[in-house]
Amino acid sequence: MKAIFFEEHGDPSVLQYGEMPKPEPPPGWVRVAVKACGLNYLDVFSRRGMAGIKVELPGITGGDCAGVIDALGDGVTDWHPGERVLPIPHHVDWSSGHFDLLGETRRGAMAEYCIVRASQLMCLPDNVPDEKAAALPCAYGTAHRMLHTRGRISAGETVLVLGASGGVGTACVLLAKLAGCKVIAAAGSAAKCARLREIGADETVDYSTTAIDTYIRETTGSLLRGGGVDVVVNFTAGDSWAPSMRCVKRFGRLLCCGGTGGYKAMTDIPYLFMSEMTIVGSTGWTAEDQQACLDMLARGRLDPPIDRVVPLTEGIEAVRALEDRKVFGKIIVKP
Repeated sequence: MKAIFFEEHGDPSVLQYGEMPKPEPPPGWVRVAVKACGLNYLDVFSRRGMAGIKVELPGITGGDCAGVIDALGDGVTDWHPGERVLPIPHHVDWSSGHFDLLGETRRGAMAEYCIVRASQLMCLPDNVPDEKAAALPCAYGTAHRMLHTRGRISAGETVLVLGASGGVGTACVLLAKLAGCKVIAAAGSAAKCARLREIGADETVDYSTTAIDTYIRETTGSLLRGGGVDVVVNFTAGDSWAPSMRCVKRFGRLLCCGGTGGYKAMTDIPYLFMSEMTIVGSTGWTAEDQQACLDMLARGRLDPPIDRVVPLTEGIEAVRALEDRKVFGKIIVKP
């Protein structure tokens, strides 16, 4: 089968397009013919290599995919070849502590075929296009859990989203708006801010010209005079962490599901205790989160913005664009 793979960790130059063996499904698994693969920063981190996480080499990234069942492993009786599916990329066995993730700890969907457990399959409705479905799991599942399960957002609250133009960022904007929140979206250019307003952001901040904490202070007031926002979403961390803390109002929440801008961050201690804010971590998502997003998509309530759809032959350049942050929404790769 054709695939994009890497034989060693490194920068995008280690990626290759070529032949890899077609995977055979073991008992309890199925083989999926990939129709669309959604890119995430998972694809970047897995290729670079991460401390404490073993990636099977040669590695194939791609955690999100929509496809059609191509073959069944022994013992699979509830699914049939030809059925459209949206796999849940991760699997956790809480009894043993074993965790695996498609496109990270095992070979993923940046290929013509991939294999997943039958228990990881979700039925894909006929009215949902492959490209839109493949945009959902990682970004929208993560955003849904962070905002709803962990963050407990509610109608009428103001939510500030940093890094709002990427996959998780646009997901947060859309899901917060659907929840009845006022959304302030921060991005790194005027063009991206304009796109964010088009998809529903009430206000935008171009942080290439205006510091986010300056903007929030000037528009809402200082902390001790009632300023700030109810919820700040920050999954970039790094240099943005301390300024984002200064945007949280008294008794507000700071939500975090990642650190694409760097794992080491300065904490603004006075704002931490003076605001009595709550800092909430959120990891991954559940099948219920993914199903909730898929249901909204099927009902026409949710429409993930897609930056581009490219063939697998152009997948390496698509990964470069993601890594260079030249993306609004999701990139979809189609074998």
